[in-house]
Amino acid sequence: MPQPPGPVPAPLDGPGTGVSDPRLLLLGYLDWYREALMRKIDGLGDERLRAPVDPLGWSPLGLVQHLGWVERRWMRWGFAAEDVVAYPPGGDAEEWEVPAGRATEEVMAAYRAEVAATDSLVAAAGLDERARVGGRFPTADQAPSLGRILFHLLQEYARHVGQLDVARELIDGVTGE
Repeated sequence: MPQPPGPVPAPLDGPGTGVSDPRLLLLGYLDWYREALMRKIDGLGDERLRAPVDPLGWSPLGLVQHLGWVERRWMRWGFAAEDVVAYPPGGDAEEWEVPAGRATEEVMAAYRAEVAATDSLVAAAGLDERARVGGRFPTADQAPSLGRILFHLLQEYARHVGQLDVARELIDGVTGE
């Protein structure tokens, strides 16, 4: 059958079109958004990575730092109930603002460490496994499943990567996936 005239649609993002397993879909999209985060900051020099974007008020590197905290809060403190610092002492402002003395590579390494911790926790658990009590969730009734937590992480990434797309366009006009 001949194709209708017009542009060829772009391939779907995320996992392959044949993937239908909920775990593979969820993890495939989470990985895709993590990679999209890195694509969005690719090519930005240190100065542009660290400079707050007007009118947004945060820097691309600050967003990476924030997402590291999000991974930590939801997975290590939340799902695993580890005894970790879940929020920086200065709250939201400190979570998003990268101090001048903190090297870019240090922020990136901390982010990658949180992603690796998440991946390790996820590899050892089923989507229906409930978060451990303690840490973020003080009672069993409040403890969500791993699937619910991962879905929350996915929506955090989708929202923030979309915001970063706008920030990148404001910085230097670069758009796209």
